[in-house]
Amino acid sequence: MECSLPTNTSTFASKRSPHSPLPKPMGPKEGPTKSQFHVNFNTEKSDLTDRKKKYLTAKYGQHQMNLIKKRLRVEMWMYEQLQALYNISDDSNDVEIDLDELLDIEEDIGRKEWLRNKIIDAKQSKDVVESFIVELLEKAKTL
Repeated sequence: MECSLPTNTSTFASKRSPHSPLPKPMGPKEGPTKSQFHVNFNTEKSDLTDRKKKYLTAKYGQHQMNLIKKRLRVEMWMYEQLQALYNISDDSNDVEIDLDELLDIEEDIGRKEWLRNKIIDAKQSKDVVESFIVELLEKAKTL
């Protein structure tokens, strides 16, 4: 393989003299300035963020969720029974029994007395009230 160069260099020499300096490369200061580049960031709240508010939702495991559902069923049953005991049709005169307070009492005798004092003015007979107390204590033991 043979490589040859053109012997006539007159065209190259005519464009540049042998004593002229080489062109300087552009340095960082000779390039485009920072003022030529500009990015606009929209700092105003957009309508999208106003419409979509973020909420943190807790995710429970299956076992924990079953316990929550069981407690909720007991509380809903207790609410319905209290409505029936007091003959209340609307939510204006709610009677509340705090299930946590009931569970904090150690013995069943103490729990029964606490419940009797809470629902002392029920509209139903004493037998109905006592059956409610017994059933509530049975359900509370499962929690």
